[in-house]
Amino acid sequence: MSPDAYANWEAIYRDNVDRVYRLMFAKVGNRPDAEDLTAEVFMTALKPLRVSASVGEVRAYLLATARTVLAGHWRRTLGREVTALDVDRVAEEFTPETMDAESVAKAEAILAELPERYRTVLRLRFLEACSLKEAAAALGVTVGNAKVLQHRALRQAAAVADRMEA
Repeated sequence: MSPDAYANWEAIYRDNVDRVYRLMFAKVGNRPDAEDLTAEVFMTALKPLRVSASVGEVRAYLLATARTVLAGHWRRTLGREVTALDVDRVAEEFTPETMDAESVAKAEAILAELPERYRTVLRLRFLEACSLKEAAAALGVTVGNAKVLQHRALRQAAAVADRMEA
C-alpha cells in the first residue's frame, strides 16, 4: 500500500464524490441525472478499483469510469424526446403580473377545445402545479399513463393553437 493511498472505500468516496458530481452536473445540466450518474460511476468502479492504488490512480480511474458512464448515458438518452419543464424558469417568467387578459383568454379557449381528460391533466400539471404522481392519482391512472396523457394533450393543444392562429 503506497503512502498516498486511501484507507478504505469510504475515504475514496468522500474525497471524490463532489468532484465526480460536479463533472456530471456540468455535462448533463440537471441534478437528478448528475446524482444518478455519480452513483453509477462509484458502483461501476467498486469492483475493479484497488483501494491500495495511489490517490492519483484512483482519481484517474474514476475519471475514465465517469467518461464511460457518461457515454452510456448519452447513448441511452439521445434521440429520446424530453418533455420536462424548468419549473423555476417558467415560474419567474409567467407571474400573474406578466400574464395579460388576452393570454389567459387564449389559454382558456385552447383548453375548451380539448377532450375532458386532456384538459384535466393539463390543468392539474400546469395550472395547479401538481406532480405527475399527484396528477396520476387524481385521474386514477398510473404515472406512465399520466405522462402519455400529458404528452398527447400538449400535442393536441399545440395543434389547436396553430389552428386558432391560422
